[in-house]
Amino acid sequence: MAERIGFIGLGIMGMPMAKNLMEAGYELVLYNRTLEKAERLAEEAKREGGTAATVVRSPGEVAKRSGIIITMLPDTPDVERVVSEEGGLLEEMREGALYIDMSTISPTATRRLAGRVEEKGASMLDAPVSGGDVGAREGTLSIMVGGEEEDFERARPLFEVMGKTITHVGPTGSGQVVKAANQIVVALSIEAVSEALVLASRGGVEPGKVLEVLSGGLAANKVMEVKREKFLTRSFEPGFRAELHHKDLGIALSAGREYGVVLPATALVDQMLLIMKNKGWASEDHSALLRVIEDLSGHQEEPGL
Repeated sequence: MAERIGFIGLGIMGMPMAKNLMEAGYELVLYNRTLEKAERLAEEAKREGGTAATVVRSPGEVAKRSGIIITMLPDTPDVERVVSEEGGLLEEMREGALYIDMSTISPTATRRLAGRVEEKGASMLDAPVSGGDVGAREGTLSIMVGGEEEDFERARPLFEVMGKTITHVGPTGSGQVVKAANQIVVALSIEAVSEALVLASRGGVEPGKVLEVLSGGLAANKVMEVKREKFLTRSFEPGFRAELHHKDLGIALSAGREYGVVLPATALVDQMLLIMKNKGWASEDHSALLRVIEDLSGHQEEPGL
């Protein structure tokens, strides 16, 4: 019989990830700060005749009822609160339980939390993801996992439901280090594509033609494929909010300071994301970095495909 899975955090990413687990036949125990989201998902599953889901009112209740617990939360303080505060996971975590944090948080905080989990006789994996809301919905996320090999194998069936590229990258905290590296590349790719599009547009070339050409050569990248419509329509409904990417680059820069690694281009794009925050664009998709380049250039392309 499959273990009951606890799932905490039903946002843009967490909701479709939880749905995919339920559609694969896993029984879930759900908690979300806004309980209505959890109740809506449980009711939807019941209405469609799918696997049962139980909604509880605290993270501790999730731990009490689950052998494996997954969190998908916005930031380090959110994870620390769910794990450690009164009514949190540690209060009710079973011996032998497996805690999987799929959020993007500080590697240092991850290692600290793992130590506290181990004191309860349980174990922890850090398994942040890449692929955005599209990957979450389609179950094609890239999942980078830090922790013990035995725990990784225990969690693998769950990862295979939620993701396509699943890699055990090393000991506890390694998943978060790799995610920081991932977020550097994604941010710099978005910024580079934005520069290219504004330059070409200012020179009289249609952005759609630019993406077509670049996608066929060495400049091709996943950002142009996944964010193409957003770039061209300038409709920046969030798949991944700019403010969260700003948070992620902060984690990367902090890790760079800790490890003595120079990250000059990362620091520059971090400042561009801060501009977005100051302009009131923080809740838009991170591809709206295009707006920063347009704003600095005094040029805006008309939307169109």
